[in-house]
Amino acid sequence: MDIKQYMNEMGQSARAASRQIARADTNAKNAALHAIANAIERDAEALLAANAADVTNARASGLEAALIDRLTLSPSGITAMAEGLRQIATLPDPVGEMSDFAYRPSGIQLGKMRVPLGVIGIIYEARPNVTADAAGLCLKSGNAAILRGGSEAALSNQAIAALVKEGLHSAGLPEAAIQVVETTDRAAVGELITMSEYVDVVVPRGGKGLIERVSREACVPVIKHLDGICHVYIDDEADLDKAIRIADNAKTHRYGTCNTMETLLVNDNIATLVLPALANIYAAKGVELRGCQRTRDIVPIALAVTEEDWRTEYLAPILSIRVVEDLDAAISHINNYGSHHTDAIVTENYSKARRFLREVDSASVMVNASTRFADGFEYGLGAEIGISTDKIHARGPVGLEGLTSQKWIVLGDGQVRS
Repeated sequence: MDIKQYMNEMGQSARAASRQIARADTNAKNAALHAIANAIERDAEALLAANAADVTNARASGLEAALIDRLTLSPSGITAMAEGLRQIATLPDPVGEMSDFAYRPSGIQLGKMRVPLGVIGIIYEARPNVTADAAGLCLKSGNAAILRGGSEAALSNQAIAALVKEGLHSAGLPEAAIQVVETTDRAAVGELITMSEYVDVVVPRGGKGLIERVSREACVPVIKHLDGICHVYIDDEADLDKAIRIADNAKTHRYGTCNTMETLLVNDNIATLVLPALANIYAAKGVELRGCQRTRDIVPIALAVTEEDWRTEYLAPILSIRVVEDLDAAISHINNYGSHHTDAIVTENYSKARRFLREVDSASVMVNASTRFADGFEYGLGAEIGISTDKIHARGPVGLEGLTSQKWIVLGDGQVRS
C-alpha cells in the first residue's frame, strides 16, 4: 500500500464530507447517533468476540497490563458506549449558536457564532471505545474525523467503524464523515499529522511517547495532555471518613487511567490518624507505597520515595505519599510536580477549598471528590474526545464545545464606515 496516497485520498474525502456535515441539521445528526447506538447494542456479541481476539493477540505479544486493561471491552462497556452516544444526542447542538450580541455606535450589531473546527485527526492507543466516542462527538459538533487506532485494537475498531458507517448511511449523512484508518503501518500517523491542507486539528490519546511524537512532528494544532500525575491532598480540617473513601477510590478504582491519583499528600497534623487506615486498605489491594521519611515513620511498610517518583505517572498499583506541613506546601508540591490534569483537596474549611480551587494550576480542580470524576461522561459531555492540559481553546475534558470555535458575525442595515 502507498501510505501517502492512501492518507491523501482519505484526507480529500474527509474535507469534502466536512462541508456536508457542517451544514447537516440537528435531527439528521441525532438520528445517526441513535442508529449507531442501536447497532452497537444489536451487535454486542460480535463486538465482544472481535475484542476478545484483540486481547488474546495483545497478551501473546506481551502488551503491558495497563494497556490490556484499556483495550478490554466488557458487556457493560459496550452498553456505556451506546449510552454515551444517546447522551450526546440529547445535548444541545453547538453549531450555529449565536451569542454576545451588542450594538456598536455605528449601528451595526456584533456577535459570535459557534462553528465546527473542520476535519479532526484522532490518534489513539488501546481503547476501542474511543472509536465510538470520537465518532459521536465529531458528528454532533459538525466535524469530519479521521480516526487512527492502535494496531492492538484493530479488529475492535474496524467492527465499531462498520456500525458507525451504517448509522451515517441510515441518516443520509456522508459515510466519509467518520473514517477509520485501516492500515496499522505507523507511517500513517506521520502522514495524518502533517496533512495541513486536509486536517485542522489533531488529538493524540495514548502513551507519553505517542503524544510527544505528535506534538513534535505535527504541522497542525494539537489538543493534548502528556501525563496524568494527579494528586489528592488531605487537609487537617478534612472529614476523615470522606478522606479515606476518596483516597481509596482515587487510587484503586482503576489503575490504568489518566485521572487516577498517583501522589497522596497528607497534612502532618492528621497523618497519624489517616495514613495507617489507608495503608491497610492499600495493602489489602496490593498497592505498593512509596513515601517520604515522615510517611515511613508512620507506615513502616512504605518504601523510600525518590525525586523521580513525584514526577511519575505509574498507571499501576503504586502510590507516592508525602506528608506536608500545610496547604501552602501542598499547593506548591502540586504546581511543581503535577501535570496540570486533575487535583483534589479534602477539607471542611471553605476558605481553604476556595484557595485550592484558585491557586492549583490544573485543568480540573476538585473539592471533596475523587479525581476519577475527571471524565467527559461524568461531566455530562456525553463522552470526551480527550483531555487537554493546554491553556488555549479547550482545557480539561473536551466535548462538543471544545470541538468548535467561534467566528465574529456582523448584522447591518446598510451602514458604511466613515
